[in-house]
Amino acid sequence: HAIARHFLPSRYHYWYARSKLATDPVYAGVGAVLEGSHAPLLDLGCGLGLLAHTLRARGFTPDYAGVDVDARKVAAARAAAEAGTLTGVRFDTLDLARGFPDHLGSVCLLDVLQFVPPPVQVRILDDAAARLAPDALLVIRSGLERDGWRLRVTRAVDRWSEWLGWMHGDPPRYPRRVELEAQFERLGLEARFESLRGRTPFENWLITVRRS
Repeated sequence: HAIARHFLPSRYHYWYARSKLATDPVYAGVGAVLEGSHAPLLDLGCGLGLLAHTLRARGFTPDYAGVDVDARKVAAARAAAEAGTLTGVRFDTLDLARGFPDHLGSVCLLDVLQFVPPPVQVRILDDAAARLAPDALLVIRSGLERDGWRLRVTRAVDRWSEWLGWMHGDPPRYPRRVELEAQFERLGLEARFESLRGRTPFENWLITVRRS
């Protein structure tokens, strides 16, 4: 994949990017939701910045800012963005538990909520909502606390990622849909929940939130 080559010479990041781009439906899902959007985008927990590459490949032109608690990932994201000659893109190291960056536009929150305690989940969503422009979107990918084998698989993989040090945070605790809907209603937001399992065994959902 052309995007994965931007992560060389790290073979680990190259194969990670190839695997994610080939199997994870989140990039196509988020790209479709943001189609035609003109609002700048804040990507919270951006990791290696793969979303920036896939959005630019789809013709998404607004400014993109990615933040992550892992300084090593941020450094790799900056190098890959430079290799891919991405414009209007920046990456910074930031711990969301300590504060939020200045922003007004759309916000992405992909695979973050389950790695923080429920009270922090609430605060992060409050802070993200406060940074939404009137015509912008909050786009979330998360597992949801539900019965079934898919959540057991998702929890096992998330715990493995946390044990390896790839993800930083507490053991995974997944939000409940009813609690998210109550918080969005309190914030004057409306949300659409769509399954994002694709061909994977995971209990993943794409949640698109906008002002009511």
